[in-house]
Amino acid sequence: MIPTSLETHDRIAHIVLQGFDRYRSKFRKITSGARARFENADWYAAQKAAADRINLYDLAVSDVVDLIQCSVSSSILKPDNWPMVKQCYIQQIMGRTDYELAETFFNSIYCRLFKHLVMEQEGMFIHTSLSGAKSKTGIPITNIYALGSEGLVGLLDEILDDHIFTLPWENKRRDIRNIIKHLELTLPRAVWRSNQVKVEVLNSVFYRNKASYLVGRIESEGMIIPFVLPIMNNEKGRVYIDTLLMDRDDVSILFSFTRSYFLVDVPVPAEYVRFLQALMPSKSEAELYSSIGFFKHGKTEFYREFLRHLDNSADEFVSAPGIKGMVMAVFTLPSYPVVFKIIKDYFAPPKEVSRVTVMEKYELVKRHDRVGRMADTQEFSNFVFPRHRFSDSLLQELLEVAASNLIIDEHTVTIRHLYTERRMTPLNLYLQSCTEKQCLDVLDEYGNALKQLAAANIFAGDMLLKNFGVTRHGRVVFYDYDEISYLTEVNFRAIPEATYPEQEMSGEPWYSVGPNDVFPEEFPRFLFADVRIRKLFNEMHGNLFTPEYWQGLQAAIREGRVMSVYPYRRKKRFPRHELAASEQLE
Repeated sequence: MIPTSLETHDRIAHIVLQGFDRYRSKFRKITSGARARFENADWYAAQKAAADRINLYDLAVSDVVDLIQCSVSSSILKPDNWPMVKQCYIQQIMGRTDYELAETFFNSIYCRLFKHLVMEQEGMFIHTSLSGAKSKTGIPITNIYALGSEGLVGLLDEILDDHIFTLPWENKRRDIRNIIKHLELTLPRAVWRSNQVKVEVLNSVFYRNKASYLVGRIESEGMIIPFVLPIMNNEKGRVYIDTLLMDRDDVSILFSFTRSYFLVDVPVPAEYVRFLQALMPSKSEAELYSSIGFFKHGKTEFYREFLRHLDNSADEFVSAPGIKGMVMAVFTLPSYPVVFKIIKDYFAPPKEVSRVTVMEKYELVKRHDRVGRMADTQEFSNFVFPRHRFSDSLLQELLEVAASNLIIDEHTVTIRHLYTERRMTPLNLYLQSCTEKQCLDVLDEYGNALKQLAAANIFAGDMLLKNFGVTRHGRVVFYDYDEISYLTEVNFRAIPEATYPEQEMSGEPWYSVGPNDVFPEEFPRFLFADVRIRKLFNEMHGNLFTPEYWQGLQAAIREGRVMSVYPYRRKKRFPRHELAASEQLE
C-alpha cells in the first residue's frame, strides 16, 4: 500500500492522468481510421467505430478506478483527501491542449469512486480551475485562402487539393463550377468577387456516416459566412462535392443534437469549439463538444451552463407540456430549453417494460446512428436542484410517481437518476395550432422521420404523435425510447381476412398475434384521430401502412446495405450530370 503523504496524492493524480492518456490514445486511433473507412466505403466499419469510440470512456474509467482501489489504502479513498489529489492533478495537466477533457475525466473517476454522493468543488472540477488556459495556444487549426490571379477557380482548387483523398475526384471541374454557381446565386457579387475575400478552413476533416465534411468560413465585406463542403464517396472509387452549406441554420442542423458524433481529429478542442461557435452562435459549448465526440465533456459544460442559468433566472420548474407519459415523469424550466426525465417507480398497463429495459433503450440510442431523428440525452446521478425553484404541486406530482428517485430536504431536491434532453414542441400540440402549410410540412417530416429511422434499422415502436417533437428548425424528432427496437427484430404482417363477417365485428382479433408482430394497416387508426390529417398523411406516406414497405427495408438491411440519409434537404444537392469524356477527370 502507498503511505499517506503528498506523494500518495500525487501518485493518485498520476494514475488518473495516465488512464486519461490511454483513453485519449485509443480515442485518436479510432478517429484517425475514419479517412480509410470513408475511402473504402466501409460503412459498417464506420458505424462500429463510432459505437466503439463511445464505449471507450466507461471502460477507461472502470480501469482507472480498479487500479486506484488496488493500489491505494481504503483509508485514503475518502472525499476528504481529494482536494489534495485535485491540486496535484492541476499541476500535472498545466499546459495541456486538452486540459478541459482531462478535468472531466478526473470528475468521472471521483464520481465513480464516491458514487456521486459528494459533489463539491473542493474535490472535483464542478467549475474549471484553468479558465485562463482557454487563451489561444498558437497551434494553427486552420488554413487560410485568398483570391489570387486565378480567381475563385484557383482558390477552390487549392482548398480541394489541400484536403485531397487517395481517391480521385469524380469530376473536380464540375464540382468547382457547382460551388461557384451556388456562390453567385447565394451571395451578393460584392462579397464573392471582393479582392478582400478570404476563406478559412479547419485543418481536420469531419467524418460521419457516409460523408466527410470540410468546415470553414468566408470572410468578406465585414461578413462572416459558414462554408461547409460535404464530400461523398460514389462507391465506385471516386469522390465528389455533394453541396455547399452557407446558411447558419443548415450548418446548425449538421451539428444537431439529433445526430451521431463526428469523428474528427481535434488537437486543441477548445479552439475548435470556439471556431464552430462563431459559425453557429446559437449552439452552446456543451452541444459543440458533444458533436465532435467529447460527449462526457459536453455533459460537464451542460451542467456548468445550467448552474449559471439558475443563478441568472428566477422562474420555477413546471411539468413539461404534452400528454403525460406512462414511463417517464418530465419537467422543465420555462426559461431553459431542456427537459428533465425521471423513470417512474411503476408503469401502468399495458406497459410491460422494466426500469432496466428503459435504461438499456437509452443506451442503445446513445450508441446508434441517430440519423437526425432521435434526440441525444445526458444521464446524471444525484442531480441537485434548489428546493425553492420547485412548486409544492410539482414536487407532489413527482413524489406520487417517482418517490424512490427523490431526496428532498429544506434547501435541495436531489434526483438519484435522470436524463436531460433538448426541449421540443410535442408534435400533437404543434398540429393543434400550426398553419395549413406548417401542417403539411410537419406531416411530411413525421413520415420522413419514420422512414429514416427505419433505414437506420430502428423501429420506434410507440409511434404516437406525442412521442415526437418539432425542433426550432421544423424538423420532427423522436424522443420516447422505451419501446424502440431494431427493425430487423420486428415481424411485419398483413391482417388476414376474416373467415366470416362476425369475426370482423368482434372486439378481439380473429388471428394469432406474436410478441413481435406488427400490423401496419392498423397505424392510421391509432396514429391519427383526426380523419383530415390521416388522409393528408396517407397521400404523402401511405406506403408506411403496408407490410411490404417495412419488409423491403428489412431485406435491404439484412443484405448489408447502409442507406444514405442526408443532413440537409435533397433539393440542396448539386447536380451530377455526366460530361463529355474529355472533361471527366482533372
